[in-house]
Amino acid sequence: MGKNLLEQLKEITVVVADTGDIQAIETFTPRDATTNPSLITAAAQMPQYQGIVDDTLKAARVTLGESANANEVVSLAFDRLAVSFGLKILEIIPGRVSTEVDARLSFDTDATIAKGRDLIAQYEAHNVSRERVLIKIAATWEGIQAAAVLEKEGIHTNLTLLFGLHQAVACAENGITLISPFVGRILDWYKKDTGRDSYTPAEDPGVVSVTEIYNYYKKFDYKTEVMGASFRNVGEITELAGSDLLTIAPSLLAELQATEGELPRKLDPDNAASLSIEKLSIDKATFERMHTENRMATDKLAEGINGFATALEALEELLANRLASLEG
Repeated sequence: MGKNLLEQLKEITVVVADTGDIQAIETFTPRDATTNPSLITAAAQMPQYQGIVDDTLKAARVTLGESANANEVVSLAFDRLAVSFGLKILEIIPGRVSTEVDARLSFDTDATIAKGRDLIAQYEAHNVSRERVLIKIAATWEGIQAAAVLEKEGIHTNLTLLFGLHQAVACAENGITLISPFVGRILDWYKKDTGRDSYTPAEDPGVVSVTEIYNYYKKFDYKTEVMGASFRNVGEITELAGSDLLTIAPSLLAELQATEGELPRKLDPDNAASLSIEKLSIDKATFERMHTENRMATDKLAEGINGFATALEALEELLANRLASLEG
């Protein structure tokens, strides 16, 4: 009996679970896992994870004492909840978990650095090595500069909400560990902008973008890893087989697992080395110019930050309501 697509993919690409759902991670046995504010907010509302939420709130109350008001307790629990989920995930997977900095800090370099240090300190307080954690930061110019500082301190980063080559090159030049270019969100933008209903996998704009970034990195021997993210269909995933990593939602992992057939490798460092590619150098002015000229990247970065900020606000409300229920 032949191997399914997921088994074949795991032979050439590190498969990462894109979820806060711990049961899904147990099912698909990925090496790594990624979370984001939307995924944590969704998981926090699942009955099976109510214990994690409640324990985090109770620990925050113990830390602050009975004299602390509800807002203070919720604020501390909010800061700790993503790590609480990360710790549970790390009990299951052999590799790394990505935990995201508050998206509302995306244009504040100093605040992002401070939050990254704080998240790592929380993990290390639970005897988790920083080698098993990626601090996830939006790929704004300010976020990339913050990540560069953290990398020099041995804190590894994952630059997310990445939609353009200018973001990718800036990350590589600043020694970032890993980037997460968003395949599906790029496709969403082009479908809306062009009025097209669909693209073949090979011409999918998100696939084209990640392929360009992968080839650029391998051509110039950058060590920054490429992890395609935000997939809309299996075709996007199979077209990027061979990428360093791919982070995939449970529904698409299930579809890959249920599908038989051959999975050819599409991305290969040897092929990239033979390509004729112009080398870029990205300073702040160049970054901002290229970002402004790229309507898709401009729109989707702003939309992504706003979306994550909205999810965080919903999470804060959820925690406030749950604390009131526990202590009411």
